[in-house]
Amino acid sequence: MRNERVAALVQQYTGKMLEYRKHMHAHPELSHEEKETAAYIAARLRDMGLEPRENVGGYGVTAVIEGTAPTAATTAAATTNKPKCVGLRADIDALPINEETGLPFASQTPGVMHACGHDTHAAMLLGAAHVLLDMRDSFAGKVKLVFQPAEEDAADCGAKKMIADGALEDPHMDAMFAQHVAPDFPTGTIICSPAAMSASSDRIYITVRGKKSHGSRPEDGVDAIVIAAQIISTMQSIVARVVGPHDCTVLTIGTIKGGSRYNVIADEVVMEGTCRNLNPAVRDKVEERLRHIVTGVAESMGGYAEFRYLRCYSPTLNDPAKFKIVKEAAADVIGPDALYVPKQANLGGEDFSFFAEKVPSAYYQLGTTAPGKPYYPVHHGKMVPDEKALSIGMEVMVNCALKFLNS
Repeated sequence: MRNERVAALVQQYTGKMLEYRKHMHAHPELSHEEKETAAYIAARLRDMGLEPRENVGGYGVTAVIEGTAPTAATTAAATTNKPKCVGLRADIDALPINEETGLPFASQTPGVMHACGHDTHAAMLLGAAHVLLDMRDSFAGKVKLVFQPAEEDAADCGAKKMIADGALEDPHMDAMFAQHVAPDFPTGTIICSPAAMSASSDRIYITVRGKKSHGSRPEDGVDAIVIAAQIISTMQSIVARVVGPHDCTVLTIGTIKGGSRYNVIADEVVMEGTCRNLNPAVRDKVEERLRHIVTGVAESMGGYAEFRYLRCYSPTLNDPAKFKIVKEAAADVIGPDALYVPKQANLGGEDFSFFAEKVPSAYYQLGTTAPGKPYYPVHHGKMVPDEKALSIGMEVMVNCALKFLNS
């Protein structure tokens, strides 16, 4: 059943939430550079009467909303005399992408855009904060707001740094929820699973060394470009023959740089790529086989290769009990058919996984494409979430917090 008080407050604060979104969209900042974004968020929290903690694990911001309902309002609190704390997380960094939306509040920073919707995540959390502050009399316990930087930097992500800087403590969080826009689903859809929601996301670094010679005398050199080509070709056998048909793995080489002149045999090629999967055992197996292929192929062709495999994001695994809360919250806001449970996890990476490793959590996606509107995926210069979806996401997030604290 829909909480009409929540619904009315969401409607009351939607305009303010959209103002926050427009400001942050127009002023995007890359990972580890979110100084002004963080300052803006902290200022808005202070406007609400909260006392934000800044510079948490970089440019992270946290704040706590304390309920005023009697402690006995929750069964757990009545038993343990310790109110619960729920965390709500939003990421805040942008991407190095040229904006092509034509919006009146388009990015004012050339080459930088909120193309992954983090501006909307932060705005929805700020909006949820307004609602929860007005509803403090309806819950015991605490809500901890977590605005996280550097989600887009898989090699040096903000979640790990915030955790190391104590974001999960003072007060200790008993559960967490996070949401992400999903333009590949229509507005009015919540996507969530009781198991994995995203894959591990690892980085591959390969440097192939050969021997330089004139292009007319290849016998005098060792061609690093030919070696690199053979490595890339052989890598494809991992997905086809090393990984079982029921296990998902993606191997991608995204950059390749080598050579200095058209008529010179290259003595160095540098490649970078990514590996994604859901099974920790498969993750280990793929890393080992990749190492053997890269070094073995290079040596067999007269060169050698340096190989580095950096484990970045873990798979994002939802807690079944927290999934149930998301399911109930979505049904209350949108209806019983609002929730879509994917048969298989998305192989994208998400550093909310590190929070979920520490605290029972649920990560869900919010459909953001209006009917009849063109669909552009995240990380696309024309991606524009439907504003109507943002009020839905704001309401679902509030309800997740209330349902957990009052369960």
